[in-house]
Amino acid sequence: MNDWRHWRLAAGEGGNLELFLAVDDRSVNVLHSGVLDELEDVLEHLYTEAPPGVILGSDPERAFAMGADVTEFAELENREQALAMLRRGQKLFEDWANLECPTVAAIRGHCLGGGLELALACDYRIAESGPQVQIGLPEVRLGIHPGYGGSVRLPALVGDLKALRMMVTGKTVSGAEAMKLRLVDAVVPRRQLYAAAREMIRRRPAPQRPSWRDRLPHVPALRGAVTWAYVRGMRSAAPKEHFPAPYRLLEHWQALSEDSATALESEAQSVANLFESPQARQMTRIFLLRQELKSHAPNDKATSSVHVVGAGVMGGDIAVWCALNGLRVTLQDTDPKRIAPVIGRARRMLDRRPEDTQATLDRLIPDLEGRGAGSADLVIEAIPENLAAKQDLYRQLQSRMRSDALLATNTSSLPLERLAEVLDEPARLVGIHFFNPVSKMPLVEVIYHDSEQQPLINQAAGFVRHIRRVPLVVKSSPGFLVNRVLMPYLLEAVRLRDEGLSVATIDRTATAFGMPMGPLKLADMVGLDVCLAAGSVLAEAHGAEIPGTLAEMVEAGNLGRKTGRGFYHWKNGEAKRRHVGKPSRDCGDRLVLSMVREAVHCLHESLVERADWIDAGLILGTGFAPFTGGPLELVRRKGTDTVRRRLETLEKRYGPRFAPGPGWDSEQLRKTAP
Repeated sequence: MNDWRHWRLAAGEGGNLELFLAVDDRSVNVLHSGVLDELEDVLEHLYTEAPPGVILGSDPERAFAMGADVTEFAELENREQALAMLRRGQKLFEDWANLECPTVAAIRGHCLGGGLELALACDYRIAESGPQVQIGLPEVRLGIHPGYGGSVRLPALVGDLKALRMMVTGKTVSGAEAMKLRLVDAVVPRRQLYAAAREMIRRRPAPQRPSWRDRLPHVPALRGAVTWAYVRGMRSAAPKEHFPAPYRLLEHWQALSEDSATALESEAQSVANLFESPQARQMTRIFLLRQELKSHAPNDKATSSVHVVGAGVMGGDIAVWCALNGLRVTLQDTDPKRIAPVIGRARRMLDRRPEDTQATLDRLIPDLEGRGAGSADLVIEAIPENLAAKQDLYRQLQSRMRSDALLATNTSSLPLERLAEVLDEPARLVGIHFFNPVSKMPLVEVIYHDSEQQPLINQAAGFVRHIRRVPLVVKSSPGFLVNRVLMPYLLEAVRLRDEGLSVATIDRTATAFGMPMGPLKLADMVGLDVCLAAGSVLAEAHGAEIPGTLAEMVEAGNLGRKTGRGFYHWKNGEAKRRHVGKPSRDCGDRLVLSMVREAVHCLHESLVERADWIDAGLILGTGFAPFTGGPLELVRRKGTDTVRRRLETLEKRYGPRFAPGPGWDSEQLRKTAP
């Protein structure tokens, strides 16, 4: 019917046409310039053909659309190019919206960014049910906001407050949540998706419109109050100087015109301005690195069953996350009382996806006797950080596991070489290190300790990709990458507290730099006992000194949030506010440069293949201020010599823990930042 590379048009029932997107030169559907070139031709064909209805979907093996091609964002040279790209996308989507026949978007899997903006240009939207569905406008994570009409069409569909909440946070929703928002008209099983779309065209119900209450904030007299409330709420968590995108979005929304052409031009101008910001360029770079890390992992077809040993917070949440992502999971612990709370946490984790709760729980099987270890494709050990206990467990597991099964540890700091000493085949053990909370932290470190492990590492990385996490391959070393860089930062915060600075002052200094939370609050959430154990391993390996206060607090049983008291007092899982005082002159540099210095050491020791991957890993694993581009990119931008001299000054004042050390002459570190 046509010779397009990326679009396929098929005849449907009653003369309707069904248009499928299958981007020819990508593994996923992205709206790059070639796809949009062809969409222009597709639209010309549809206007000429004038069918009674059009269903817009994706190839059976593809999700609907992941959004625009971010690699093209990185290639934009100036504001004028950005503006031309935005105006073109807006016009194409406007042309789609203006088709005289009814149009239905049939959404499978991800429908994000420009993909959702295209779906919003349809008259109706139907989503498949299931955990794979993610719908949203996450552009703020790239330092921009929706630019293909999303900031105009979404408020008109679901109401202003609901739309702003989605766009300002960048959070995605499930199919069921999208239904509650009235973002989609129906949620059906995958096998019924196109039948439901055909029925929608046949019935032609009145399109969704927000209630008068949902449209009330759109009244010009009220928009200023809404904007003020949002800005007030964002100032501490996302300061404008670090994250300008949500503020620009609010400014655009507050002045939003009733005239569609004027509103779209305002959107394009706002986003074009953001493209020039250094924050957007760095956040785009990190997004592309994230995609690069995922693309280096193979598609995992070998893992369908997982056995998890240890039903603590980490082990339990790993088990639930694997079950949510379609794997059969057996969960073992010596204490049956530890397994019951996992089910409760699973229900809370699945609150946003009630349609998936029962299927997930059916795949999560308590296994006190550990019988699942004999049939699982992957066994994950997640017991406490005790070398002898882990080794004893491995002795038992190696005789029960299948010979082709993968054995992995979730250890956060112990070197794999030591752990594997008791195995008949030491190379069988790999690290698959999750971060807490498992359901929110995107990074998983995949650890190797033997040059012969590449096939196993590929399998482990493929498993991580399969469960929708980002794998970062790291060489075994105490603390690996993330905890090794994070621990000096946490310990320096404890020293600052010992010197008399208030807890709140230290944490406010870190969040003012751009960290998602302060180091002492983070330590409380991780658990001070866990921090002490990991810090002790690193201290033994690298000659660091553990502040006595940390050991004293653990000895007293003040372990942080889990005991109600640590550096903060905790009530109902929330830290009570504390007085913020004036920081010392070196407070910020002592915290941040502790991480920077260690990141340079990790580069020198080749713990990770590329410097850029260190930046990506530390942003995804610790929340290191994303708008900086990561600790190594921060060094490049400030100047390698400048940062090294600052460390030398801190060394003179506070001791050898700030000595720059090796790695500062690395070619990867000194390369000119883009």
